[in-house]
Amino acid sequence: MASYASAAPTVGFDLDMTLIDSRPGIRAAFRALSAETGVRIDADLVVTRLGPPLEQELAHWFPAHRIPEMGDRYREIYPAYAIEPTLAMPGARDAIQAVRAAGGRAVVVTAKHEPNARLHLAHLGMEPDAVIGSLWAEAKAEALHEHGASVYVGDHIGDVRGARTAGALAVSVPTGPCAADELRAAGADVVLDDLTAFPAWWDAYRASPAAALA
Repeated sequence: MASYASAAPTVGFDLDMTLIDSRPGIRAAFRALSAETGVRIDADLVVTRLGPPLEQELAHWFPAHRIPEMGDRYREIYPAYAIEPTLAMPGARDAIQAVRAAGGRAVVVTAKHEPNARLHLAHLGMEPDAVIGSLWAEAKAEALHEHGASVYVGDHIGDVRGARTAGALAVSVPTGPCAADELRAAGADVVLDDLTAFPAWWDAYRASPAAALA
């Protein structure tokens, strides 16, 4: 668990299903890829298991030798289908602002292709201090270490693993594919109902870390 940082704290946030509800856009992008390739893809199933890298999902629908090509094509068509329908998660903007109000930095660390992550954030008017893409689970610790993040907020057990690998406080929201009990079992230090609860928790944590974690 990370130690409490009293000055200029840095908080990391996951993107999909933490800051943004990308299910409508990802569903549309996978349906477009299915139509283009003639390969059946159950896009409704796809959006129930967001979090891991794209290649893991593509492996359910394409043979191994086609995955690199399909990954490139998906990322290419993604902006045309996925940006407009995607919504901000409740409380997302306020969570980022709460970190800023404390004099801190908010960084986004995501498994998503970084250019597409930046398109989402710009479209929704979110302005984190840094965006780092193409990192999943334990690999997220690289960026969290680099930016000195003492807290990482995510919706997936992979996010919990990334936070713990980085020695950061693992704050979870069960707004994605993982239930609260699953996140706790994976080692989450704090589980909030959703990001609307983050500002109050953050204020409490800043005032008294031990009490906020009790």
